[in-house]
Amino acid sequence: MSMNTTHFKEILLLRKAELEKILFNITNEIKEINRCDIKDEGDLATASMDSGRDYQIFLNQKKELEEINEALKRIEDGSYGICEMCDEPIQKARLEIKPYAKYCIICKEEIEKKGKRHK
Repeated sequence: MSMNTTHFKEILLLRKAELEKILFNITNEIKEINRCDIKDEGDLATASMDSGRDYQIFLNQKKELEEINEALKRIEDGSYGICEMCDEPIQKARLEIKPYAKYCIICKEEIEKKGKRHK
């Protein structure tokens, strides 16, 4: 494939560094909350609500980091920018928005439709 992946590799590496820093900070905050001296039920509710929200952010960003690492591997092995479902090139505009996309927009919509039917 003739796509220049250098541009996308730079974007992915910048986002990866950003996510690693955020995840490191969230991990430390959760450790602090768990270490802090909780005096009453109100403190416990506040601490657990905050860490619950942080934990959801943490999980979302951890998943994005995994997807970025997979995209970087695809750049290395030459399969970057190819849909994993139909083997067609993923539109450049889609990769600009989501540089770690695994699927072209048509296959992605198909997967989402199937996902909604199963629920």
